[in-house]
Amino acid sequence: RGWASGSPGRGGGGRLWAGRARGGRAGRAGGTVEGRDGAAPSWAARPAHLAQAARPAGTRGEESQTREPRDSGTALSRPRGSGERQRRLEPQRQHESWLRRSPPADVPARAMGAPWGRAAGRGFGRRRGRGLPRGALALAAGLLCTALAAYSCWTRLPPLPWASPAPPRPVGVLLWWEPFAGRDSGARRPPDCWLRFNISGCRLLTDRAAYAEAQAVLFHHRDLVKGPHDWPPPWGVQARWTEELELRVLDDEAAAAAEAVATSGLRPPGQRWVWMNFESPSHSPGLRSLAGNLFNWTLSYRADSDVFVPYGYLYPRNHPSDQPPGLGPPLARKRGLVSWVVSNWDERQARVRYYHQLSQHVAVDVFGRSGPGRPVPDAGLLHTVARYKFYLAFENSQHLDYITEKFWRNALLAGTVPVVLGPDRANYERFVPRGAFIHVDDFPSASSLAAYLLFLDRNPAVYRRYFYWRRSYAVHITSFWDEPWCRACQAVQTARDRPKSIRNLARWFER
Repeated sequence: RGWASGSPGRGGGGRLWAGRARGGRAGRAGGTVEGRDGAAPSWAARPAHLAQAARPAGTRGEESQTREPRDSGTALSRPRGSGERQRRLEPQRQHESWLRRSPPADVPARAMGAPWGRAAGRGFGRRRGRGLPRGALALAAGLLCTALAAYSCWTRLPPLPWASPAPPRPVGVLLWWEPFAGRDSGARRPPDCWLRFNISGCRLLTDRAAYAEAQAVLFHHRDLVKGPHDWPPPWGVQARWTEELELRVLDDEAAAAAEAVATSGLRPPGQRWVWMNFESPSHSPGLRSLAGNLFNWTLSYRADSDVFVPYGYLYPRNHPSDQPPGLGPPLARKRGLVSWVVSNWDERQARVRYYHQLSQHVAVDVFGRSGPGRPVPDAGLLHTVARYKFYLAFENSQHLDYITEKFWRNALLAGTVPVVLGPDRANYERFVPRGAFIHVDDFPSASSLAAYLLFLDRNPAVYRRYFYWRRSYAVHITSFWDEPWCRACQAVQTARDRPKSIRNLARWFER
């Protein structure tokens, strides 16, 4: 079969499309033959090698199914060698017949992707010469699919927790008092929130002249109740006249008057007043003397605060360099058994009473400036505590979420096992693994606790289990008072403009 097909009728009618090939003669390509069907199809006006590729599949199929005589002067025939027999193509390979023709002389090798030359008739999978092998094409396709899949996954990744979709808006936060320093807050330079805590867009203020420019004002509770006359105007002036905000429990009439002053609308629009306190309710006098609806936010160690800033917390170790050399400090360095550092000795406190009971069964080395304590050695508190196997992390009072630096810094960071007395075990387990500490409530008496500590002292393998958490977590210690200042700025940046006020601060904090 050649590159032209047709069935010339006896009367000269019919269709004829011819091309040029080796061993054949030039036909009347592109011409129109008058006959019964009129003009030839549009694809017949092309050169033979293009016309054959453009022919409809049904037309090419007719050729393989009919064996009518050809015009040797116009139809191209396939050259056959000596003794080669003409065989009819199998039906399942008829669609390949047009690819196995010898190309016209004027068609370049591999034109239109057809395997001209020596590879003709051998199929696409066995190309040779300058063509790409099947393996290379498969590899390229695989790499392309991998790249597209990776790009699709990358574009769908969630944003990083600390990343913001847009730059945060600049926020001014005024610290009205330096904690425990009164009006000397201007003597200390504000921290750089970006360098210290990766919080951008903060403008920390200490100059009270910028009061009207601040989006938030921080009031430390201890200084707040000690100096009501030093409040922002007009509240400070009103306090001088009526003494509504003195350190006393106000009656209903006085509290209503103070609330009227607080809600008089003289505060700059959108400004938030933030009540800041890191002492327990037992050591926060004057809570009930504060007027209702005076503050918009709370900032404290309580997890349900508007701005939650604990004394410390555990964070996952995400890098091999964060992994400690061992589960804990070497036991060879621990020469003592139990230590305790106390700065406020009060025989009425539960922690002091428990110490007296425990010390009757096990030796406890006490350090501090009061009571039976001795001065901390020059090596420092952490190095001193690290030489003991256990540390008494006893809080001065027991309240919800009140877990202070005695637990986070003096025990966990120093590398010793904390024995805690504070909120219940369930409260501690909200922040640390249950196997990271020993709670006094787990034992019926101080003598049984002492017996367990002596047991751990004799069994190093069991003692080491209290350091398993160090494989996955590290300790962060809050930097006072820089970190709360910057966290307040971050909270203002992400907060909505919905107004809020705290009607009864004492009732919320004392529960």
